[in-house]
Amino acid sequence: MVRTQIQLTQEQARRLRAKAREEGVSLAELIRRCIDTELAQGRPNRAQLYTRAARLVGRFREPSDLATGHDQYLEDAYN
Repeated sequence: MVRTQIQLTQEQARRLRAKAREEGVSLAELIRRCIDTELAQGRPNRAQLYTRAARLVGRFREPSDLATGHDQYLEDAYN
């Protein structure tokens, strides 16, 4: 194993300690499990994100005067 130092907020440390107690494992083991779970999820790379975004183009209707009427649309949305 590789020894590593990390900094946590007080809240993160509190929640991790509570979860480790709840699961009956050490804090280090819980952190390793969290890291393994995060890494296993396989975040999409930039090309995948671009492809997903490109599929959305044109799927939603927008007002034809959006460029000139944006202020009015914002006012209507917040009132």
